Parts: sequence; structure tokens; C-alpha cells
Amino acid sequence: MFGPEGPTLRELAVQALSSVEHGYDLLAPKFDHTPFRTPDPVLDAVAEALAPLGPFTDGLDLCCGTGAGSRPLARLCRRSVTGIDFSAGMLDVARRRVPPAGPPRVSWVRGDARALPFTGAFDLVVSFGAFGHFLPGELPGLFAGLRAALRPGGRFAFPVFAPPRPTHPGFWLLSGFDAVMRVRNALRRPPFVMYYRALRLGAVLEELERAGFTVELRVLPGFGRRADGSPRGRLVVARNDGAPEPGAHTAAGRVNS
Repeated sequence: MFGPEGPTLRELAVQALSSVEHGYDLLAPKFDHTPFRTPDPVLDAVAEALAPLGPFTDGLDLCCGTGAGSRPLARLCRRSVTGIDFSAGMLDVARRRVPPAGPPRVSWVRGDARALPFTGAFDLVVSFGAFGHFLPGELPGLFAGLRAALRPGGRFAFPVFAPPRPTHPGFWLLSGFDAVMRVRNALRRPPFVMYYRALRLGAVLEELERAGFTVELRVLPGFGRRADGSPRGRLVVARNDGAPEPGAHTAAGRVNS
């Protein structure tokens, strides 16, 4: 499935019937050959959008997987890049494919994003495609931990893309996936938390602001616009303190989720 180097349907089924942690351990050797890995154009667009907000010294890739996010972070951070993930299998792949020597220095930490072991350690945190693994009730703790891990003035950034309309086949594909996962989790333990449509952007932004962040939305221009003129891709930038950057728009009142 997904080509000769990707996982088979049977391997994906075994993964889905496992815990999230063990499932990703199993998927790790073939993860980069699936659509679940964030595409390079998205990584490059995020790095380009964040570059004017720097310079940054130390960066964290939250839920780093096999380390794809270390490449844009290495372009932005001068001293160190850290990846954290709770899958040992994913981190093993990351260590093999990303050299530790810098600058910046690259290191990997096995840990839970909901209980970050850092205090005031970073001025930039990024995350790519991780929000489907968090339930709505986990966001307050997640964002409180992120804010504690950031230095004053530090930023947490992640890309978001306009969801498909109900008239698009992708809408029904994602909705169907979520429905199957809900049935699976109702029948089997431990649950495999991975939902594409469980969290709405508006709710995420509200929780960020409630946690004490100043939240901004920046357009990722390389992904074009929808028929109604709204951007297909945007970058959420949550700042630990301070006023919005010049040229950015505050999130309030500007989100359609």
C-alpha cells in the first residue's frame, strides 16, 4: 500500500489494532513512505514563514516522528534542535537519518507531549500533523506545558489547511476514517487516538489564548486560495507574550472551522 516501499494493508490493520505507541513503533520503518509524513513543501513553507520572526536559538519539534521537522528547524535555529516523541521506533529512525553533529546540535527525547520535561528551554516549538492524536479535553494541559517549555517571547507554530467541503470526496473519506476509528475505540482497548476532524481550529485557537498565548494567523501563500478567496494554508503562531507581529492578523474573528 502507498507504493512498494510503504506498509501493506495488513500492516496498517495491525497498527490500527494496537496502542498508539506500539502502532507507530510498528509503522516507523515505512512511515516516510506514507501520506502521513508531512510533505516537504509544507515543511519548507513553514520555515519560510517563520524566518522573518527569528533569529531563534533553540527549537523543539513536538511529536517529531521520524524527524522530518528537524530540517526546517535546523534552518531556523542556531544552537540546538530537539525532537520529542513517545514512539521509540520513530525516534530510532530519526536518529539514523538525521546526523547529531551541528550546528545546530540535534538530539532526540522519548517523552509524552502532554507532560513535557522542559522549562524555559526553547524559543521556537513547531508541530506537524500531531493534533489528531489529542482529545479536546487534553488541550489545556498540552498548551500549558508548551508555554512552560518556551522562553518569554517564544513561539509555538503549526500549519493548518482548509478542510474539504462536503461536496469533495476528501470530506467523506476523512469523516469515514474518523467514524471507523470511533467504532474501533468503542470495541477495543487501548484506544488508538487518531482523528482528522475531531478538533476544530476555532476551538484550538481559543484554548491557546486561554493558556496565555497571543495567537496570530499567517497565510502560507504557496498553497493558493479556495473559491471563496480564503487561503488554503495558514500558519498558526502562538506567542508566549507580547503584541502581534507587523503584518499578522490576530486569530479572533478570522477563523472558519
